Amino acid sequence: MRFDPDLPPGGTTRDWLDFRAENEAQQISHVFPDDDSTLSWAALRDRAAEIAGNLAGMGIAKGDSVALMMPNGRNAVLGLFGALYGGFRATMINLVAGADAIGYALSHSGAKIVLVAETQRDLLDRALVGNENKPMVVTAGTGGFAWPAGLVAAAPHPHDADDDALLMYTSGTTGRPKGVLHSHASLLAGGWTTTAAHHLTEADRAMCVLPIYHINGLCVTIMGPLIAGGIAIVCERFSAGRFWSLCEEYRATWFSVVPTIISHLLHGERTPDLTTRSRIRFGRSASSALAVEVQSAFEQRFGIPIVETMGLTETAAQILSNPLPPGMRKIGSPGQGVGNEVAIMDAEMRPLPPETEGEICVRGPNVMRGYLDNPEATAAALTADRWLRTGDLGRIDKDGYVFVTGRLKELIIKGGENIAPREIDEALYAHPDVIEAAAFARKCARYGERVEAAVALRPGSGLRIEELTQLCEDRLGKFKSPDVIHLMAELPKGPSGKIQRLRLAQMTE
Repeated sequence: MRFDPDLPPGGTTRDWLDFRAENEAQQISHVFPDDDSTLSWAALRDRAAEIAGNLAGMGIAKGDSVALMMPNGRNAVLGLFGALYGGFRATMINLVAGADAIGYALSHSGAKIVLVAETQRDLLDRALVGNENKPMVVTAGTGGFAWPAGLVAAAPHPHDADDDALLMYTSGTTGRPKGVLHSHASLLAGGWTTTAAHHLTEADRAMCVLPIYHINGLCVTIMGPLIAGGIAIVCERFSAGRFWSLCEEYRATWFSVVPTIISHLLHGERTPDLTTRSRIRFGRSASSALAVEVQSAFEQRFGIPIVETMGLTETAAQILSNPLPPGMRKIGSPGQGVGNEVAIMDAEMRPLPPETEGEICVRGPNVMRGYLDNPEATAAALTADRWLRTGDLGRIDKDGYVFVTGRLKELIIKGGENIAPREIDEALYAHPDVIEAAAFARKCARYGERVEAAVALRPGSGLRIEELTQLCEDRLGKFKSPDVIHLMAELPKGPSGKIQRLRLAQMTE
């Protein structure tokens, strides 16, 4: 069970929990700042085994879906590892998806049991209205899980690395959410790629502020420390006002966030003390492109290197990463493949030479098994030789660094010319008052589509739209610049903090 940077992990999540509990029993595994409690590896394993036995005692079979509806915290971590330890399919429910989408996930997954936080019980009840699937419900509060009276625990189910482990639904911004299915092997490989890329060790303390019902929070800051050892500092949510003080108090050595969080920290008043800045080895950015100007300004202000990465739900998070300093980080690139193969392919899935734009494709041990009960979508995404089509456009340079140029579904086609929204985003982020920015397409009788953008400014900014328009024209030329720029208090985001570009056209009609 030792970490090997050259080989993906063997065994199951249960095997790794047992290994940690037997070899580092009293070492702290998780810290929960919101209630100031901790778990050791032995306590985590013992509680996970207890939860697994109770779930088995409720009569559900190996591989059945156990849905989790809990914000980050002690119960969420215990529920996740309990489901995995028992040989069940941990089905992570996005708490901000809305009752209809949650109801669909509960129905489509065939969830037999829902582990739900007391604070989310009303949302669960609304999601189940009219739902033919009526799962058993176990509520979790400050006292732990409220199991049915008289429950007799049973032995957790035997299972192996190829059995189902995780079911997580995509955002569904272009249709019904798809259920991404991972085995124990691919789930553990997601933690392994993070550990290998960032050289994580048992001395590291990961600051987890992203929801673990999203693949980034789960695989990077929960599964990563399981593979590497060390501690996960699990916060219920990100707070710009508390972030640096939590890093100081709990001695974080790295953190994983998204570009919008980096931007908010950059524009915040708080600066961490020198000891904290020297302790934090790096910050990690993923889920969407990080603007060059934002990354440079953050590093200049705080002296903490930002490592840009790229991952997908379908790949148990990370596929690309820049190296840590003093390795060569290429700002504007999410880096090189780590633990998997990455290639740029044309429409017929033929590899393209360096510096040629095509679709980014990936193959490796962290790639999903497929989409649950959706063979058509699985066949469209996965080739016969297990290449995953990401839907992202990009190119690879001579050093093997990937540069993402856009999403196939998000390209703006104006007068027959392809315009990558990221180009416009980066021009807008060049102004220091811009906190959030996203370009998008609007139907247009003259050009087919025209360019528009939405922007959120720092509080108190007097920046005028005309100044932003001129900034874009100076950098991009008039043809690519937004015809309309919308000022918004905040741009819409998904559970990972990624701006939902495709919603903006509807919101700004």
